[in-house]
Amino acid sequence: MARTIKDTQLDTRTARGRLKPSGKPYYRKIEEGLHLGYRRPRGRKGKPAVSGKWVLRRYIGGQSYEVKNLGTADDFADADGSVILNFTQAQNLARARLRSDAGATGPLTVAAALENYFEALRHEGKDTYEAETRARAHIVPALGSMGVSQLKAKTLRNWLSALADRPPRVRIKNGSKEQRYRADFDPTDDEAKRRRRSTVNRTFNVLKAALNFAFKEGHVASDVEWRRTKSFRQVDPKRIRFLTLAQAKRLVNAADQEFRPLVEAALQTGARYGELTRLQVLDFNEDAGTLTIRKSKSGRARTIFLTPEGVQLFRQLAIGRAGHDLLLRRANGGAWTKSQQSKPIKEACKRAGITPPIGFHILRHCYGSWLATAGVPMKTISVALGHSNTRVTEQHYADLQPDHVADSVRRHLPKLGARRSNVVGLR
Repeated sequence: MARTIKDTQLDTRTARGRLKPSGKPYYRKIEEGLHLGYRRPRGRKGKPAVSGKWVLRRYIGGQSYEVKNLGTADDFADADGSVILNFTQAQNLARARLRSDAGATGPLTVAAALENYFEALRHEGKDTYEAETRARAHIVPALGSMGVSQLKAKTLRNWLSALADRPPRVRIKNGSKEQRYRADFDPTDDEAKRRRRSTVNRTFNVLKAALNFAFKEGHVASDVEWRRTKSFRQVDPKRIRFLTLAQAKRLVNAADQEFRPLVEAALQTGARYGELTRLQVLDFNEDAGTLTIRKSKSGRARTIFLTPEGVQLFRQLAIGRAGHDLLLRRANGGAWTKSQQSKPIKEACKRAGITPPIGFHILRHCYGSWLATAGVPMKTISVALGHSNTRVTEQHYADLQPDHVADSVRRHLPKLGARRSNVVGLR
């Protein structure tokens, strides 16, 4: 979805120059049902070579395709984005033609509805990376070519069931051709089934949001079919995992020197990994004791108030750096990028004796959980974490707050006087 596809045969004019002239285009799939092709013409003897042509190939059903010319390739002249196109510009134009054709000559497809929705989110400044990844992996391959108005509740239910029965995907390197899946997935295990269904629900939420956007924009006449389709029930755990203060201290001490500031920053702020890795020196206000998150998951900026210990941490990180320098960076001065936190957090957990190991996002839950157990109001925690409302905050942390029921039980339930062993655990 709206990402630039890489292809070593078509990316550059040099690579295209090595292709054999052919009347049949060299095609590259850029979306479900949509291919971008490059046709290299056969040169005529005694005549100068001519530039190749970009073509669009769209699946129209019944094992049939529609082919349209897009423009001239930048084989011998620089791209102008209009008549002469480079590989990226040709991709963008192919997608635009697909959306235009769907709106003018046929029904809006699920793939086009998703792209319209993501484009609206990006316009609002919201991060769409996770949602687009889910769409590419699980929605577009199965439903992308279907018209939104053709979707039926039964089709959606069958898709949900098939997705829930499929093992979780294994992350693969960019450019790998074959997707792999978890070999240890046991569909009969209740916990594995719950977790898988919870993941499927999040994917379904992305699809429903895109379909609802299409309905509100007037592209489809009814939203009845997906409103009739229910998510899996009772699959989200009521309680979340978080570390005790002692475990958190061990984790910080066990993290390697490069990774430790990132762990400390997460525990001091409750910020997400992506928010932390984008922080610049100018986002830290030492006088006010605050950090400014300029771009969050919701698209809104927020202010994080630091404790004196947090101020000291970020003061040390900012020493000797210019305003636009990153606060949290790798030992070589480079930025932390996507997924680079996964391996260091597992290694730190192993050294700290935290079993099973946690993911980096649990550090954010530690921040919220510690505030909740201290009796901080849900509204305050919601603002501190940057939640759009208190519903998500209460779902995760409400049970951790002290209340009159717990106090009454502990105060009034009589002691049984049962004998205990003298054996105690070693710290």
